[in-house]
Amino acid sequence: MGTGEPMWQAVTMAIGATIHRFVIELSDLDRGVFETLDLRVARHPSESARFLVMRMLARCLEHEEGIEFTGGLSDVELPALVIRDLQGGMSAWIEVGVPASKRVHKATSRADRVVIYAHKQADHLIATLRQAELRRADQVTVVYVDDETIDALEAALDRAAKWSVTLSDGTLYVEANGASIVGPLYRVVLG
Repeated sequence: MGTGEPMWQAVTMAIGATIHRFVIELSDLDRGVFETLDLRVARHPSESARFLVMRMLARCLEHEEGIEFTGGLSDVELPALVIRDLQGGMSAWIEVGVPASKRVHKATSRADRVVIYAHKQADHLIATLRQAELRRADQVTVVYVDDETIDALEAALDRAAKWSVTLSDGTLYVEANGASIVGPLYRVVLG
C-alpha cells in the first residue's frame, strides 16, 4: 500500500476482478466450427485458475451464435454461459463446476440443452446426477478432461493468453502460451 493511500481503497482494489485476455484460434473439427476469438474475461477473486480454464474451454467448445458469458459467480441465478436464440430465449444452459442436482433439475426446465463442464470430481458428479430424478436427463451432458490436461492448462494460464484449441475425434489439442497440451475430452449424456 502506497503512502497516503486510504486502507479501504487498497482492499477494494485487491478484491476486485482480474481481467484476462484470451486470443484463441478455435478449430472444432468434430462440429465444423472454425473461429478466431478475442475475449476479455473477468476472473472473480474467488474463482480458481482451474475453474477459469474450464470456463474458457466451455466457451470455446460450445461456441455458436448467441453464446455469452453471464454474471458468473456473482449471479447465482444463471450458469457461467448461456446460448440465446434470436428471440432471446435460452437454448443452452452451460454450467461450469460441480452443481447440485437441484440446480441441474432447475436448468432442464429453463433451457432445451444443459451442459456441465466439470472442473473436478466428474465421476462423482455423474453418479450423483444419475441418482437424482432429473427432468429430461437425456438432454444433460457432463463434459470433462483428465486431471493431467487441466493441470497443464492451469500451469500455462496467463493474463494475456494465446491459445490454439483444436478438437478432433474427442481429443483436445491446445497450444497455450507455448505449451503443447493433448488429452481426451469426455462427454457423458446422463439419459
